[in-house]
This record gives sequence, C-alpha cells and structure tokens, in this order.
Amino acid sequence: MADPKGFLKVTERELPARRPVPVRILDWKEVYEPGDSAVLRRQAGRCMDCGVPFCHKGCPLGNLIPEWNDLTWRGEGRAAIERLHATNNFPEFTGRLCPAPCESACVLGINQPAVTIKQIEVSIIDEAFGSGWVEPEPPGRLTGKTVAVVGSGPAGLAAAQQLTRAGHTVAVFERDDRIGGLLRYGIPDFKMEKKHLEMRLRQMRDEGTRFRAGVEVGKDISWSDLRARYDAVVVATGATVPRDLPIPGRDLAGVHFAMEYLVESNRATAGDSVPNQITAEGKHVVVIGGGDTGADCIGTAHRQGALSVTNLAIGRRPPGERPETQPWPMTPTLFEVQSAHEEGGERSYLASTVEFVSNDAGEVRAIRVAETEYTADGRRVPKSGTERDIPADLVLIAMGFTGPERAVVEEQLGTQFTSRGNFAREHDFHSTTSGVFVAGDAGRGQSLIVWAIAEGRAAAAAVDAYLMGQTALPAPVRADDVAIGLQPA
Repeated sequence: MADPKGFLKVTERELPARRPVPVRILDWKEVYEPGDSAVLRRQAGRCMDCGVPFCHKGCPLGNLIPEWNDLTWRGEGRAAIERLHATNNFPEFTGRLCPAPCESACVLGINQPAVTIKQIEVSIIDEAFGSGWVEPEPPGRLTGKTVAVVGSGPAGLAAAQQLTRAGHTVAVFERDDRIGGLLRYGIPDFKMEKKHLEMRLRQMRDEGTRFRAGVEVGKDISWSDLRARYDAVVVATGATVPRDLPIPGRDLAGVHFAMEYLVESNRATAGDSVPNQITAEGKHVVVIGGGDTGADCIGTAHRQGALSVTNLAIGRRPPGERPETQPWPMTPTLFEVQSAHEEGGERSYLASTVEFVSNDAGEVRAIRVAETEYTADGRRVPKSGTERDIPADLVLIAMGFTGPERAVVEEQLGTQFTSRGNFAREHDFHSTTSGVFVAGDAGRGQSLIVWAIAEGRAAAAAVDAYLMGQTALPAPVRADDVAIGLQPA
C-alpha cells in the first residue's frame, strides 16, 4: 500500500492552483497550473488501501485506484500508467472531464477530505505521454472480421480501440469534419486542450484503427448499407437531441441551444472561419441550466467578452455539504464552484423562465423569470406575482439532452427504441437489429464520460464474442454494470 500512516500525517486535500482569473480569461488554455510532484505523492500517500475499496464501485470503469496511488507514491510512474490503462483507455480525458464519483466513494471521505484521485490520475497520464510511455499496441494477428463504429466520442473511441487491439478491422465514422465528437466540439479548450485528443488519436491510428471523418451515416451511406458491408456495427452517436424550452418568444433571434454556441466557439478556437458566429462579445448573456454544459457556456462567454453573464437554475441551490439523504458512499448533489463560476457572473436558483421578451427588431432583449414554486405533487411551477425581467442579448439553453437522433435509424434499419427515446438493447448491448450494438449515451441516455468509456469497453467485449461465434461472453457484461477488460488477441 501507499504510506501506511499517510492519512494520519496528511489530512488536508491539496490541488494544483488555478491560473489567476484575469489572466486565464484572456486565452483558451487549461485553467490549472502544472502540478507539484511532491504534492501529488503526498496526496497519493493518503490512500488507505482499504480492505473494501469503495472507490472501485464509485468508478464505473472499476479503476484500480489504490494500486496506482501506491505506485505514484513510490515514484513508479511507468507501472502506474500500466495499471491505469488496464481499466481506462483515456485517463487524459476522464482526469480532466469526469466529476469524480470515485472521490465521493473514497473511504477516507467519511471523516476527512477525500484523496485527490482525479488529479493523481491526470498526473499519471500526463507524465506517461511526456515520457513516451504511451505506445501503440497493435494486435498480434487479424481475425478477418470488420466492425463499423458510428460516432467518435468517448464511447465510440473506447469500443474502437478495444476491438482493434482484439484483431478486428475497425473503421470509425464521424459526421463532423474532425474526429472526437463531444470531446472535439462540445468541450471548451479551457477544460481540455485538444492536444490531448490528438495524441490519443495518433496512437489509435498507429494501432490500425481507421477514421472516416465527414461521413454522415444515414445520408452519405445508409445504415442498411453500412450493416451489409461490415460484420458488426457499434452505434455510439450519443444523446444529441437537446431539451427545448417551448415558451413564448422561443423563436426570437439570439435564443440558441448551448451546443450550437459551443460548437461554433470550438471551431473558432481551432482556427476555423465561422461565418456569423454566435458570440457573447459585448452582450448580456443568460445561460439556462446549472449543469456542466451551462458552466462551459459561462466560461466561454467570459473569454468572448460578455458584458454580463447570468446563470439560471429552476431548482433549489444544492447544499454545500453532503446531505443526510445521500450518505457515503453515494455521490451527493452538492453546490459546485467550477472554474467558470470563479470568473464572474451571477447564479440564480429557483428561477423559472416564463417568456423571452422581444425588441422591435424581433431579437431577444430580456428574459422574464418568476420564482419557482413546488406543488404538493412535486412539480415546479412559476409563482404568480414574482415575475421580473433580466436583460439578455444572448440566451443559451443548456437544459440537457433527451436522447439520440432516431428517425433515420428507425427508417433504414427498423431498430427499436425505448419509451425514453434511447436505443432498445439487450444485456449484452445488442440492439433489436442483428449485428448492431449500442454503447454510451445512445443507449444509456445522457450520462458521465466514465460511463461512456465503460460501455464502449463492455460493448467491444460483446461484439468480439459475437464475431468469434462464442455462445457466451467470457465474463458477465451488462449494459447497466461496469465494463470488463478485453485483452488483445
């Protein structure tokens, strides 16, 4: 284990400093300063190597957290990345983007601040890339089987890498002009610079995975043709249909879904020309929705020079400490201050949006909100008589997503969907169409990046068993369980 007395000697939780706000809002670089190796080793030494490590259960990937904490404490970085890669294909993504349910489940968190698991994780992979330890792992032989993966977000990339290493010939189809899906165009660079994505894609190309960007399945090639050409298909298109807010004034100019805004911003940051770009420069911005996507909009608006930024959430402000109704090791709903929130703006809770108010030119000029009232049956409704107007030149709707795009798939493949709008699938990720498997948010609904990678890995194991004619999987794999590993053939 790590330092046997570490959790007794070091009781404080130490994280790298964030760059000063006045400096970081002038660029799109990541907000954290480089970590101090001595601090990381101290924090890794706090890990207690628990007899029952609940952090394993907290992480959908089943990461072997105590093991790589111990190796980090000992300064054995190469061994640490081997243990981390044993369960997680992309720790450079999860270490930056995951909300770290493993830390909520950390046993030390019962009476002390939890181990900084997420920061230790990202330090391991950053050192590995910097030291040249992340090398291609091509298969020893090819099976002659072909797989099409549709979607290049974390679920699709995880499935593709696992299947390539198992010896199958894998092609990843992406309708955008670059590979990466949400990682590419949905995540601002201040949360994850795209160099990390490029390094991992380079490894995957060298392993033999083929990428087909700018190809929209269902339009450029039909779903039925794709299924006919490949021995198996993995659908990893995500849950991309945004939840709308159908209230008066929704069609006004200046009211947009968050992803419309973030995609254009990420394209511009990458150096692309974006005609008529949606920008916050010189505008009063209102972001509706208090989740991660809303925070991404807030940070982006600050960097674009917004006059003001207001964030509205319909519900109550979460507590600052773990509530009694969400005891350890549950993941609690807490009031969170992300880096974007530090940079300015106002956060308003119990705010129900009732109308987008127009100017004479048909553009949004304000949002009319009322105090949220909870009814006896738990519904949230605007409280009459509490209406007020908030100036708004740009409104961004960041209320989450309702599921995958389904019309074309239903028409061309006849694949069935659940009552919640997700792909219907069996315990082994098989859809209702033979040879078509579903991984990630397309089958699960909007969820965490760790669940996307876990499902990509588990779906890959199911596809491998299907292609190799196995009547049963080598280990239990369920769509609602953690992923299992898939060793190269």
